Amino acid sequence: MSGQCAFEVGLSGGLDSVALLALLCRARERRPELEIRAVHVHHGLSPNADAWAEHCRALCASLGASLRVERVKLVLSGGDSLEAVAREARYQAYRRSAAGVVVLAHHLDDQAETVLLQLLRGGGARALAAMPALRKLDADGPWLWRPLLGLRRRQLEAFVQAQGLSWVEDESNQDERWRRNLLRQRLLPQLEAALPDYRRHLTRSAGLLADAAAVLDEVAAQDLAACRREGGLDLIRWRGLSAARQRQCLLAWLRGLAWPAPEPDALAEFQRQALEAGAASCPRLSLARGLLYRYRDGLFALPALPAPAAVSLGAVEPEAERLVQEWGGTLSWEWRQSGLPAEALARGLSLRPREGGERLAAGMGRKPVKNFLQEAGIAPPLRERWPLLCDADGRVLALPGVAVDAELACGPGWWPLWRPLSAEPR
Repeated sequence: MSGQCAFEVGLSGGLDSVALLALLCRARERRPELEIRAVHVHHGLSPNADAWAEHCRALCASLGASLRVERVKLVLSGGDSLEAVAREARYQAYRRSAAGVVVLAHHLDDQAETVLLQLLRGGGARALAAMPALRKLDADGPWLWRPLLGLRRRQLEAFVQAQGLSWVEDESNQDERWRRNLLRQRLLPQLEAALPDYRRHLTRSAGLLADAAAVLDEVAAQDLAACRREGGLDLIRWRGLSAARQRQCLLAWLRGLAWPAPEPDALAEFQRQALEAGAASCPRLSLARGLLYRYRDGLFALPALPAPAAVSLGAVEPEAERLVQEWGGTLSWEWRQSGLPAEALARGLSLRPREGGERLAAGMGRKPVKNFLQEAGIAPPLRERWPLLCDADGRVLALPGVAVDAELACGPGWWPLWRPLSAEPR
């Protein structure tokens, strides 16, 4: 497949996607250059899942469209909903499409339901803008196209019946534990009886909110660019924004990092602490993907990393920079007037976590490692996982990037440097 004449339909086997595939195959009769295929994501959640996949195969064979079946395994982690995990699995399958455009069967009823659901969840302008008709899935991925957003479900049903096509019914659509089903079964019929045109009114609101969200994004992008500094944001510039623009700037920053947005109350509390806490404080906001924190005159993002453990580096070649994934950082070396002797590197080194009480020889006496880190201006979240450089016997030789044990230093020698990984792209 190549170009924008290649379309892959997200085919569940339900009414909506059957109608969409049939419509595109009819369009192909007038435009033979169109390439039409489908993808069915097999979640394995229903006892009927295999039958649905077979139904999709038969349908595609009858319409002359090839089918890709993607079997996925859903894994729930803390706080995830089954609906959200299943949706992400589908979108991962769409990302693997060879087509230029992935076509989805959302229609007017879906759009209205989405607006109401987002409103009930307390969503902002971006959420209430609901589903766009066309957008890029990722910067390098296919386009997502929803051509049916102007049509009612009953119109699609009439078309499918007229074509003599069948579809499958997902039994979970009757389960009112899901909010969308509760809306469909209980609330929306009453709303339609009183306000028959509610779908178009909600869709109009979604369009207006999409415009508002676009303006917010433009302003936030400008503010973010103005507040950028190496590794994070400049606190003074960020402080100069209005309160609402401060929050939008932080949200734009998180979107750029591909981190999910925090709860509004948590974001507002971090904003308050970042503005009001004393200069020596380090306010933090813990998120699933990492940590936001304020330190001195900056705001920073630290990606989530496992707890550090001892890692053997073996004999070290000082000319080579080394990424130590287990520690989330890069170790490199500089030749300086004072540093470690080459023999120490050749004998083998390791990185070890701090346990408390470690000391390094300074000009006069031995000083706690934590004092070296504080005096170097290293932020508390980084201090907590700053490695100790040790020899094969576990003796602390240096704090990379900060200090070398004065009793071991020679002149000239190799000075270790440590660069923690940042959430920010370099």
